[in-house]
Amino acid sequence: MRISVELVPRSAAAVLRDANLIKAQFKQITMLNVPDLLHFSLRSWEACAHTAPIFRCSIPHVRAIDISPYAPLPMAETLLNAGLAEVLVVGGDPPRDVEHVSYPQSSVDVIRRFKRDLPNIKVYAAVDPYRQGFRAERDYISRKLDAGADGFFTQPFFDLRLMELFAELLGDEDVFWGFTPVTTDGARAYWETTNKTIFPRGFKPTMDWNRAFTRSALELVKSMKSNAYLMPIRVDLSEYLEGLV
Repeated sequence: MRISVELVPRSAAAVLRDANLIKAQFKQITMLNVPDLLHFSLRSWEACAHTAPIFRCSIPHVRAIDISPYAPLPMAETLLNAGLAEVLVVGGDPPRDVEHVSYPQSSVDVIRRFKRDLPNIKVYAAVDPYRQGFRAERDYISRKLDAGADGFFTQPFFDLRLMELFAELLGDEDVFWGFTPVTTDGARAYWETTNKTIFPRGFKPTMDWNRAFTRSALELVKSMKSNAYLMPIRVDLSEYLEGLV
């Protein structure tokens, strides 16, 4: 089982600090993944170029709607120069800044583009169990595989039963199952409103519930011979990871 940790790219100094902490304290973690967040100036692939000497497997997220169909891939040179071999293509939320240019590009379009322009890069796609119906998500997964996706990162799960259902759907694909702590009522409301998350009846927005669930989920992932990534959002990195990995 491979385990990744998602780092927020607030600055080069911040991602280097967190990468070094993880490397020193949590030996089971062998890789990082970094989202591309428009409210930070550091792009995901730039952050991964900084962390690559610490974690050779550093995976930047690429927002499909930011990729111009008329120009070269903007991260290609950085990926190649840093020796980065994997990316995660996500759809991307529309930018709030009207000056930020976006394009009518889907994840399928950009996965296909990567496989054409950078055929040696392994391309992961996203799976979201909440955004649409099961059949529609199944069909979207099939289109991503047809475009050349090599594997998947899921949106965070909070229910083992839903994980098992999607495990049947994804079969033998290379999957990283996502988990994140939701420890306040405000955070729960955000996930329910923005990400359409359905929490199980017994869910509690406490660190104890989240850590217990994640331990159980990691055991399930291990039994499936699959992989996981952890998203320690707005919690102390060491406190959250201690005892999980």
